[in-house]
Amino acid sequence: MKGILYGVGVGPGDPELLTAKAIRLLRECDAVAAPKSADGRQTALDIASPYIGQDKSILLFDMPMTHDRQARNASHDAAADALCALLDEGKTVVFLTLGDPTIYSTYWYVHKRVAARGYAAELVPGVPSFCAAAATMGRALCEDGEMLHIIPATHGRAEEGLALSGSRVLMKTGKSVLEVRELLRQRGELGSAALIERVGMDGQRLIENLDELEQPSGYFSIILVKEQSE
Repeated sequence: MKGILYGVGVGPGDPELLTAKAIRLLRECDAVAAPKSADGRQTALDIASPYIGQDKSILLFDMPMTHDRQARNASHDAAADALCALLDEGKTVVFLTLGDPTIYSTYWYVHKRVAARGYAAELVPGVPSFCAAAATMGRALCEDGEMLHIIPATHGRAEEGLALSGSRVLMKTGKSVLEVRELLRQRGELGSAALIERVGMDGQRLIENLDELEQPSGYFSIILVKEQSE
């Protein structure tokens, strides 16, 4: 009998934000898989480590953050091949991913490949980073009939996204944060925005006045922009 693959969101960074289901699966599974960055970081695995027993097999996959589609596809194919080999052995595998596996998750591309080959693969939601960011700031993401927009700042969509009405979340704003700040200034919304970096992780930083930024922030940066009341 073939095994099952679970794509498990570990939340934004605080191990206490893992769901009860995520913790149960980590205790029951045969193997744990996680992405590894080019510089060797394994953030998702580090977050979940308090719940991973020493008897678990650990697999780390290179997931390059690159615009080279061929390189990305090759890494996703390699991960899917390795995971399917374990599933053929009847193993239950948990693949860890930051935040939620359905929101800008690298894991999703691996999940699709495994499921397309006919294997059982399930998604286990996690706390999204922007929800944790809003809670840390003491803000509501949206109120009454206010709309909520999730915008990837890394793809040059910030200007288009900021033009939308409602509450806006700009994800992964690190390298483009100074550009986003100027767009907010031009729109007269600088005072309605706040940035949080590494929410729930060591080195968490909250900046409520974006004029205090003198250089680009880190990769794990989120800007929340609330719609101004009339």
